[in-house]
Amino acid sequence: MAIMRMDHVSIIVEDLPGAIEFFSTLGMDLLGEAAVEGDWVDRINGLDGMQVEIAMMRTPDGHGQIELTKIRRPALVEVTPAVQPPNTLGLRQVMFEVDDLDGTIARLHEAHGTELIGEVVQYLNYYRLAYVRGPVGIIVALSEAVS
Repeated sequence: MAIMRMDHVSIIVEDLPGAIEFFSTLGMDLLGEAAVEGDWVDRINGLDGMQVEIAMMRTPDGHGQIELTKIRRPALVEVTPAVQPPNTLGLRQVMFEVDDLDGTIARLHEAHGTELIGEVVQYLNYYRLAYVRGPVGIIVALSEAVS
């Protein structure tokens, strides 16, 4: 038995329209939105009374997807600190390869006020890399192949 593919990564957000706009600015396509609730949602999450809204976003190549999830019920669990540093245990970042790193950073800054976490760096002769903060403080890593 083997993994056939990675389907998606889920990000819990408070501002669903804002998160959709952020990832749209990055270049992802909105596939659809839906309200989700019911017995099967409660059972898979191990929580009673789940009510969520989701939006599925896809990368332009059609291979990568992100599920943006706004939980209506039950109440969200707060994490301290809310914006966690890069050395925090757990899921750390989501990375995208872009065709114009500087242009992408500028577009995100103009549309969302997004700032670099550190600085743009070059990894050997392969990539230019940068980290920015996305919705709910997640790290969005960006890479541009060096030609």
